Amino acid sequence: MVTGTVLPQQIGPYAVERCLGTGGMGAVYLAYSVAGDPVAVKVIRPDKIDPHSRARFEREAEIARTISGTGRVARFLDADPLAEQPWLAMDYVPGRPLTEVVKEQGPLPAPLVASVGALLAEGLAAVHGAGLLHRDLKASNVILGDFGPVIIDFGLGAFLEASKGSMSQPGTVLGTVRCMPPEQARGETEVTGAADVYGLGTVLLHAATGHAPYDGVRWEAIAVQVVSPDVGPDLSGLPEQLTPLLTSMLAYEPGDRPTLDQVTRHCADLLRELGTSPARARHALIQQTRPADGAPVALPQPDALMLDRLEALDKLLREQPEAVPGAEGDSAPAEEGSPAAGDLPVGPTPAPAGPPTEPRPPAARPGRPPASRRVADELRKRYAARGQLTWSERQKL
Repeated sequence: MVTGTVLPQQIGPYAVERCLGTGGMGAVYLAYSVAGDPVAVKVIRPDKIDPHSRARFEREAEIARTISGTGRVARFLDADPLAEQPWLAMDYVPGRPLTEVVKEQGPLPAPLVASVGALLAEGLAAVHGAGLLHRDLKASNVILGDFGPVIIDFGLGAFLEASKGSMSQPGTVLGTVRCMPPEQARGETEVTGAADVYGLGTVLLHAATGHAPYDGVRWEAIAVQVVSPDVGPDLSGLPEQLTPLLTSMLAYEPGDRPTLDQVTRHCADLLRELGTSPARARHALIQQTRPADGAPVALPQPDALMLDRLEALDKLLREQPEAVPGAEGDSAPAEEGSPAAGDLPVGPTPAPAGPPTEPRPPAARPGRPPASRRVADELRKRYAARGQLTWSERQKL
């Protein structure tokens, strides 16, 4: 079980170096593949999952593999939804969260905000083309680095529904409800791509002003504002050049919001009106949002101790391929003062397609079945004990 005091040595085939942050749903770790590549591995607390969420997570992981055509989304690498402690691995994105940049350097000027908008809208369009929604876009889910803005934290939607029920989970809502579109705050789970347009609007608003569209002491008070059509978003401090675009992106009704393609074109046109070009604005964004010393953001490199651990892991995997170490393996105290990542956010929701399939176990291997296979068999016994799900029930997974 993930806690704030235990650091797993291995998660799946990855050797863990340190905790990047924790939240109500689990934790995110910086880890390395056997080949030495840094990855971000997210693990889910066992008490936050059930057979239905495992099945849905597996489907989403399969769909997440199809995302291509954009460098604006952290690349999905691998996942094991049937492990005793489910995990998901994605590219580690070097850089700083947009929230941190704004806190240290102040709100971004209008041209840089428009550049963020054009780049992320273009990337999200590719994600939507693969049948996925993010559903929890906010400034803390955007990393600024030497490639420009990148969206992180896809892949965890199976464990946190954007519904009234999920709002009561400690540590998961205050960071989300401020940036949640009204249709999600009302408990509607069948949201459209317009929800991500709204979320992107909250990202751009924070970049330009440093605040969210709604705020309050408790999440209940914020939610009341979000769902009320008579309470408009707080656009104070927003440059007038950005006001028409942000007003439309944060519209109460989904049908009144622009498409992602329209957002991209609007931002590109605005950049030209401001006397620059999209390419020059992207270059300026990268240069002006670097750390104070101006040094390029570098990928983390494993130290000597981590290199030794990687060699040991490689040897273990070669000698016992069926016994891949899991998050439940040897542990050591976590680093004190590791930065909190806030809430583990909602991830992609696949667009309705054909009938969902049962969870599929990993390919058979010689010797003793891996832990994930044993857990899958246990789940199937539970399914059999409670009877087959009806089609309507499966549609809700």
